[in-house]
Amino acid sequence: MTTMTRFVPFRTPLEDVAVLQNRLNSIFNDFARPAEGQTESLSTGNFMPAVDIYEDAQRLSLKLEVPGIKQEDLDVRLENQTLTVKGERKFEHEEKEENFHRIERRFGSFTRSFTLPQTVDTAKVTANYDAGVLTISLAKKEAAKPKQVKIEIGGTQPGPRQVEANSNAA
Repeated sequence: MTTMTRFVPFRTPLEDVAVLQNRLNSIFNDFARPAEGQTESLSTGNFMPAVDIYEDAQRLSLKLEVPGIKQEDLDVRLENQTLTVKGERKFEHEEKEENFHRIERRFGSFTRSFTLPQTVDTAKVTANYDAGVLTISLAKKEAAKPKQVKIEIGGTQPGPRQVEANSNAA
């Protein structure tokens, strides 16, 4: 949702504060609202891992940052053209909770779903987990890969051209 604000050159500082307050309220309301299909919002402690998506001529690759999650706590599934990654980062209760000064890391479960293009070959998918990064590689269908074809130029080959010399002798 985009909010357009009209520029007023002689606005009072109090009006500027009100505009800023409205923008901040809008941002916080959007952040606290649960995403579609979720029953809890992100502000309750759940986290959403960052993802990089890269595409070249051969494949589509996704890299998800999931540090602190064991490989066995990750679930990667592909159904039709939807790739779903689920996981859970568990909070270790080794220390007493009242001894914590601050807990900023997010814990809990997450689900990320990606709609794949029709050019992806869903039978050729690999996943690798290394140093807290889950890499999913999806090969493209042969028909989708760019092909380079040399095209011979046909037609009649012109013979040697005869050049007429114009002599402009005066």
